[in-house]
Amino acid sequence: MARVLVTILALLLVVATTAHAAVVRNFPPFEQLQQLENPNSRLAPRADEDTYRLPNNTEPVEYTVELHTNVHTGDTAFSGTVAISINVLETSTIIVVHARQLENFTATIRKDGETTDTALEITHDTDREFLKLSAKDLTFEEGTSWLLTIKYEGNLRTDNGGFYLSKYTDENGATKYLATTQFESTDARHAFPCYDEPAKRANFTITIHHDPSYNAISNMPVDDSKTSSGITAFKTSVKMPTYLVAFIVSEFVYSEGELNGLPQRVFSRKGTEHEQEWALTTGMLVEKRLSGYFGVPFALPKLDQAAIPDFAAGAMENWGLATYREEYLLYNIENSTTNTQTNIATIEAHEDAHMWFGDLVAIEWWSYLWLKEGFATLFENLAVHLAYPEWDIFQTFHAGSYQSALIADANPNVRPMTTFVEKPSEISQLYDSIAYAKAGSVLDMWRHALTNTVFQQGLHNYLVTKAYSAANETDLFDAISLAARELNYAVPALVGDMLSSWTRQGGVPLITVERNYNNGSFTIKQEQYTNDKTFTSEKLWYVPVNYAVASNPDFRNTEATHYLLNETEKSVADAQLTNDDWLILNKQSTGYYRINYDERNWQLIIEGLANRSHKIHPRNRAQLISDAYRFATSNRLSHALLLQLLTYLPQENQYAPWSAANTAITLFDRYLSSDESYEHFQFYVATLVSDQFDKFGVNDIDGEQHLVKFTRNVVINLACLAGLKSCLDETNVKLQALVNQGTPIEPNLQTPVYCNGLKQADDKTFNFVYDKLMDSNDQAERRLLISALGCSQNEDQLMKYVSSSIDQSNKLRTQERYTLLSPTYSRGEVGLLVCIDFLLEHWQEYGNLNPGFGGNNPLAADIESMAAYVVTESQKQKLQLLIDTVKGSEFVSDTLQDSVDTTIAANMEWLSTNREPIISWVTGFRNGSPAMTASVLALALCFLAAKLF
Repeated sequence: MARVLVTILALLLVVATTAHAAVVRNFPPFEQLQQLENPNSRLAPRADEDTYRLPNNTEPVEYTVELHTNVHTGDTAFSGTVAISINVLETSTIIVVHARQLENFTATIRKDGETTDTALEITHDTDREFLKLSAKDLTFEEGTSWLLTIKYEGNLRTDNGGFYLSKYTDENGATKYLATTQFESTDARHAFPCYDEPAKRANFTITIHHDPSYNAISNMPVDDSKTSSGITAFKTSVKMPTYLVAFIVSEFVYSEGELNGLPQRVFSRKGTEHEQEWALTTGMLVEKRLSGYFGVPFALPKLDQAAIPDFAAGAMENWGLATYREEYLLYNIENSTTNTQTNIATIEAHEDAHMWFGDLVAIEWWSYLWLKEGFATLFENLAVHLAYPEWDIFQTFHAGSYQSALIADANPNVRPMTTFVEKPSEISQLYDSIAYAKAGSVLDMWRHALTNTVFQQGLHNYLVTKAYSAANETDLFDAISLAARELNYAVPALVGDMLSSWTRQGGVPLITVERNYNNGSFTIKQEQYTNDKTFTSEKLWYVPVNYAVASNPDFRNTEATHYLLNETEKSVADAQLTNDDWLILNKQSTGYYRINYDERNWQLIIEGLANRSHKIHPRNRAQLISDAYRFATSNRLSHALLLQLLTYLPQENQYAPWSAANTAITLFDRYLSSDESYEHFQFYVATLVSDQFDKFGVNDIDGEQHLVKFTRNVVINLACLAGLKSCLDETNVKLQALVNQGTPIEPNLQTPVYCNGLKQADDKTFNFVYDKLMDSNDQAERRLLISALGCSQNEDQLMKYVSSSIDQSNKLRTQERYTLLSPTYSRGEVGLLVCIDFLLEHWQEYGNLNPGFGGNNPLAADIESMAAYVVTESQKQKLQLLIDTVKGSEFVSDTLQDSVDTTIAANMEWLSTNREPIISWVTGFRNGSPAMTASVLALALCFLAAKLF
């Protein structure tokens, strides 16, 4: 599936990454998420795990699907007929297909060449979702072909899964309905009985009966010869898996264009036509770049993109008809942000990449989910880079997917990329950071290590060889190995051995570098990295390595020059480093691992950053910060070294390093904001950020480089976090100008201005923003305002806000109601305590909110998440009172107490380990400790005198 979202915004607003729960697939790319929505989780456990898979005695060849719906009235009932042409592979007396939440079946079968239909007996195994079809004295002989016809009835679902009902309010205030689909990974069986497994490819011919005032679209173009008023027939598809079938019955309107000989259209509800242009233009350009890169043309005669008002997933790669949340496809040139523009481009590129990886070449089974999602993650960035190279999009990849993968992989028990699964509930658990972010990062590592030329040729081989069929990881490894031979490129080991060391075991390497300052050589060692320094394992990887040095700071060529070939240690004797050269491994941070150096080299790097930071690549600067932060909090490096390293930030102007610094600073802030010495930490942060805040300012400027918009927002948020008066004043002035004079806030600055302005807002200002949320019909704006309102630090304002989650009379959408608490309790103690008080009073109403397709109960989810923000004994006692209140209810599991206790214990352990060295260092920094370097001390005193408080 495309990139799937958490309970819409639930944890989207968490600026800091928790130390305890791995941050998984971040989506959109500039926002940290903590968990993914499971697209197909089921409430009831399956019965017999061994027989979940369909028997392989028959296979589908072609489906003819005919559906009847009256969705224009809001009626959920539908009926259907599916005729499946099947081949018999093994002699059997039974045929088994999938069906979910369908009823009133009648089935007949006819052998090819015969004219008589035989009625079938039907046994519906609801646990396995099997329809078992048989007839007395009827045997299906190996090598024969049959036509199976099943008539049935069903109801459009209301949880955004399967064949489901969506609705919206049009420009005149009328409620409009549509029917649409979301089938990945096991929900095609809800629309029609089928062989619902990814390798069971077949042709599909679809006909939909609907009200003449509505239109229908599907994977293939309309068959005009068979279409009439109220009946839309589609041309027969190429062979494809069931989960990629899609159809929409609606009043949608579209814009169209053509590039590279491929017609493309963007569909959305009436009134949004003017917001379709960016997605249409980008879609055409991205498709051209992808087909050119792969050397394989798009396989279907058209490509449509459709924006759905109610959509649980972020987007879905249905072949020829990709579907999206509105906010990830519609762009308003007047009001939308650069963030929205970028999200649309990367998400659209993600879905388009799936048209090759997942659609043209399917996966043999869901165990290889990464084989399509990893490529989609890589090409959501690479395709955008090829289309818009001036964006420098791989900085956002590094700050997003790459970092979230490293965090998830630090768990010693993390699963490997290739993981055996059987049941739908198990399949749903694969949609995580490993399948998306890690797989994308590992693929990008080998793209650089083996050269883009070899990698590109390998993908061409893979796509051509496996087109219209299904593949496993070995097929990919063989295709890349063939490319190396074709290009006469020497590889140091078997490609399959190298790549499988990353796909078949979980975890990430820690590379430790020890320099010999006498002869200029260095040694690299590998071990598994976890947040627990004492953890040991025997895992080894094939690790590609390269390096740059101060005397030759050339980070351009990212091809591997050395390898750790499944070995613990390797010496690089030909380096010839001088004593005052800094050494940095992993140019442009394309290799997927962490790197620790001996202390002298760290000090050389710190000096290099302080004196000539521009000589070090921005992504390497970001990774140095990220690694030092992780090493300090896992007792591998001193906190003093990390805090000293960050003192170069007054000269930093790039997004990826500031994003890495933001992760560390905001996490420290969460733990220390209640500390009696917190002002010393604020002083330190203010010193780091003040100069860049002064340069970036709080005004959007036309013509800036793309990432400047994102960097400015990070700098503003850190400056306000540090209590810089100029930041608090200037953001508040912008918000007040909107409230009092109607002066619009520049779109790109709305996120920091709303949030930081609301921290000090009176009731008039708060109510203005609250009402703006309720009245907005722009999904991206609604998401922004939901985030911002939680920034208030006024108890009464926050209680009004979180209470609106259960007020069914207001204008919040169903999927928004359970997203209000997270931006509130994640913004500090005031919001945390308000949320606990609210749930103490209204836990039953909140627990009854609809969690959406595959979502967890919002009460249980929020209580577990709140535990990550408990850092004092009084907060712990208050949360425990809530747990005692809800314990034993239907909304929470028996493991809630253990989960919360584990999280809070980890918080307290973090404080006992990290609080003292951080506070001690920043206190000395503020007081001008003799231990500080002269330059750092001078800088601190300058800011202290000039403009901090």
